[in-house]
Amino acid sequence: MTTSDAAATPSATPAETTAGTPATAAKPAARDPWDLPDVSGLVIGVLGGTGDQGRGLAYRFARAGHKVIIGSRAAERAQAAADEPQLSSLGVEGAANADCARRSDVVIVAVPWEGHAKTLEALREDLAGKLVIDCVNPLGFDKQGAYALKPEEGSAAEQAAALLPDSRVTAAFHHLSAVLLQDPEIAEIDTDVMVLGERRADTDVVQALTARIPGMRGVFAGRLRNAHQVESLVANLISVNRRYKAHAGLRVTDV
Repeated sequence: MTTSDAAATPSATPAETTAGTPATAAKPAARDPWDLPDVSGLVIGVLGGTGDQGRGLAYRFARAGHKVIIGSRAAERAQAAADEPQLSSLGVEGAANADCARRSDVVIVAVPWEGHAKTLEALREDLAGKLVIDCVNPLGFDKQGAYALKPEEGSAAEQAAALLPDSRVTAAFHHLSAVLLQDPEIAEIDTDVMVLGERRADTDVVQALTARIPGMRGVFAGRLRNAHQVESLVANLISVNRRYKAHAGLRVTDV
């Protein structure tokens, strides 16, 4: 072998061992599930912000330092809710649903189940590209109490995803007490929040937003196909609250 032949002969590549067998590629380090993005500058819109749940979420996020816009079918009604001292002191604004959707980075859907589909159908273009958090619980009530409804799409969240194909739909905030959310004397909301969605980047943002409210923690709970179970559990919590005169929440252990 000449000097030039030796120079042209390749040595073992990094992908091979000295015996010529393929080397095992190193696995990437597992990602820390609690390494969440900074969401402090996001503008939050709340569709259905004039209702108890929506008003409570608006108050908590505004109290955490977010710009919050309440949405309603009638701008005047939204502004009237925003003008209440508890919200106006935190800079909350009111707007018609379409304006609320356009001006917000993240939009929480907190409308009554009966108006869920109609509301979202009308806002398809305004919500395009937005991160949408659906917290609607399809429930029925009779003499025996609350019971879960099963939407044709599978859940309220899946209905939202079907109606908003250009939005990034997630689901969260189903099990929160509106009474506790709106009580200014309560500094921390002692509960975990089940977060569902199709893209980790989106559910990470929702988890990070949840953590902006003291006492609350967002826990990833699967894709939207699992949302029905989460939405339905509210019927059980209503029964708990009635029996024990409480405002029950959830905690996930060992995570």
